[in-house]
Amino acid sequence: MAMGMKGLLVLTLGLAMATSSSAVIYKVGDTSGWTILGNINYTDWTTKKNFKVGDIIEFKYPQGIHNVLEVNKADYDSCTNTTPIATHTSGDDKIAIKRPGHRFFICGVPGHCAAGQKLNIRVLKQKSSEAPSKAPAPAPARPAASPSPSEPSAASPPAASATDSTPDAPATAAPAPNANGAGGLAGYRAAVLAVALAAAASVAMLQ
Repeated sequence: MAMGMKGLLVLTLGLAMATSSSAVIYKVGDTSGWTILGNINYTDWTTKKNFKVGDIIEFKYPQGIHNVLEVNKADYDSCTNTTPIATHTSGDDKIAIKRPGHRFFICGVPGHCAAGQKLNIRVLKQKSSEAPSKAPAPAPARPAASPSPSEPSAASPPAASATDSTPDAPATAAPAPNANGAGGLAGYRAAVLAVALAAAASVAMLQ
């Protein structure tokens, strides 16, 4: 059972790493592809992309009409096709970016590079951990919530229950009745009468 859980954990971590590090495939020229037609500005195309190590640059073109030569900067600037670093001619060339820096590509067919069929890929070096540019602003202080009527405040002691009386404390004196005790009895009768009247009114409304 332990080995099974360990294998599941390793598989989950592997899938998470594969998802986070998945390569992006950039098709050069987008729908136009690698061509001299349509006045494609490949310099403008690269400025709108964020190339990273692990991404793939895809050159699509009619095989035999164009090719892809990887060259150094001097040959890129002068459109020299005699000493390429690498030559690709499949018509669907996928070139992986394995390191940061610049990579230069031209079409080796005479006249094509001069017509603008050249590409300068700039891959920035990524930092292992980047500190945020600004520290997060502290959250505004929130006023302390007033305690709920049913919950005593933490700062104030709970009210003593009716059965939790202090032996030394004198009992609270009830209102003194008049000489013949009529005051307490009259109050009790008035309360009973009020309850009876309220009950009668409720029954009358229900009927």
